Amino acid sequence: MLRRAGRAPLRIRYRRTRGRRLRRLCHVLLALVASLCAAAVVAYHLTTVPEPHPETVTQSTVFLDAGGAYLGRRGPVDRQDVPLSAVPRHVQEAVIAAENRSFRTDSGISPRALARATLATLTGGDPQGGSTITQQYVKNALLSPERSLSRKAREALIAIKLDRTRSKDEILEGYLNTVYFGRGAAGIQSAARNYFGVDAGSLTVAQGAALASIVNIPSYYEKAGSDPEVTAKLENRWEWVLDAMVAGGSITDGQRAAARFPAFRFYPPGETEGQRQYLIDVAAREAADRLGIAEDQLASGGYSVTTTFDLAAQDRATQLVEEHPGGKGVRVHTAVVGMVPGDGAVRLLYGGSDYARQPFNDAVSGAVEAGTAFEPVGGLRRAGEPLGELLRTAAPTPLALASAYAAVAADGRYATPYTVARITREGRTVYRARPEVRRVLDEREAREADARSGAGPVPVAAGSAGAKAFTTGGAGGGITRRTVWTTGYDGRLALTVALFADRAGGRKGTTVPAQLPNEPSPTAFAQRVAAGLWAAATKDGPKGAAEEDAGLADD
Repeated sequence: MLRRAGRAPLRIRYRRTRGRRLRRLCHVLLALVASLCAAAVVAYHLTTVPEPHPETVTQSTVFLDAGGAYLGRRGPVDRQDVPLSAVPRHVQEAVIAAENRSFRTDSGISPRALARATLATLTGGDPQGGSTITQQYVKNALLSPERSLSRKAREALIAIKLDRTRSKDEILEGYLNTVYFGRGAAGIQSAARNYFGVDAGSLTVAQGAALASIVNIPSYYEKAGSDPEVTAKLENRWEWVLDAMVAGGSITDGQRAAARFPAFRFYPPGETEGQRQYLIDVAAREAADRLGIAEDQLASGGYSVTTTFDLAAQDRATQLVEEHPGGKGVRVHTAVVGMVPGDGAVRLLYGGSDYARQPFNDAVSGAVEAGTAFEPVGGLRRAGEPLGELLRTAAPTPLALASAYAAVAADGRYATPYTVARITREGRTVYRARPEVRRVLDEREAREADARSGAGPVPVAAGSAGAKAFTTGGAGGGITRRTVWTTGYDGRLALTVALFADRAGGRKGTTVPAQLPNEPSPTAFAQRVAAGLWAAATKDGPKGAAEEDAGLADD
């Protein structure tokens, strides 16, 4: 077959049209780029910044002792939001140095990190880090944790929009309040308490750099302080963060040289943490009642509850009330109550040795057989209420017993016991305690009761402070005691230590009262605990007359 006349070979035609085809390809590519850009612009304008997930804004309620020391928390998540102004600048800069050094100037995303993450998603590789602080905040607080290209694209769009519509300080505040630090702590405030026992505002340069170092792998670094290998690796990263802070100008060479790797609270918590749950139980119930809300609402409401408790004295009680040996089939309970006469603030409330084994609070719910407990005030027939009703109770609680003697110490003024001094939320006080005090004895009757008890201050010299005496008694005859208690008071403190016992009942899961074992002597045990606590709580030494009172009570 002959080639058509005048028609050039294919190779020649291809060469002749190459320029035209390249121009067409460029036009297509330009059109595609323009379409993608237009789609990106449309997508950006259609993108809205979602509200944070409910679980990322839910806050716990924390409980503090009278001096502001951390007791514990209640709530589904260990988080308490704080304004950025409450976070020291060096802590902010430590987090930026560790996580995103260009945070103050970037557009909210890192194109290089975004490309790496996209490639990893397409190829099924390991998840890639390197996201900006803005992206991390979007991922953790605003989006679901699914791993897909569409979610990554949405994350980037929201991060860009967030960066353009919010200030850097707003973004950093949101990030610091939601990022996970390990040890169950979400947010900088909870992390500061869980790792160092302080508020975020009290973090030092060294502590702030340590927390910033932990964010990288919180589930691993949370063991710092208890695992030598983890601690050593965290210290290396801590050094790296501090060097980055010097390079960025956020701390000086002198501050860097002065920084020492900080000591961490032990993890997991020790036994005293479980004992404190008795205090939190009582305070949570009272706080919810004062606010008129349910305890579940209190727990997730982000409140700070300042209690009346003295944590140092409480920990001393835990040390003194060692495990009583008990007897065969008998369990001995020790309850301790200390309160301020004429005010009602409860300073000490030891309800049991281990909340995990026994949630029942012996101090507020345990029954002390009255016996001779109210003998000094029992003859006061004209006692006003609620003291009058209390004196007629056959088995008062240790808290009730302490409140009766506190009324004697306050010259006949009865104060309703309370454990919550103040409640705040977002820095605003929403409740402040007002003591409920009423006169239940006239001054003459109060002096008579004081003289009969012998538990008040004993004058030792004109103008000098009185030493402490205790009155001790119990229920049961001779050495077969079912209840032993000892009480002492003055104008500062009314302190009661009570011992009682139980054994397994006839039905499974039930108990019945039992006699206290004679070895060791329950009277001596109660006196030793009371004397030690009195010295710790009031800085006074015990008076030897306590033993004399106890001897009279045992006759």
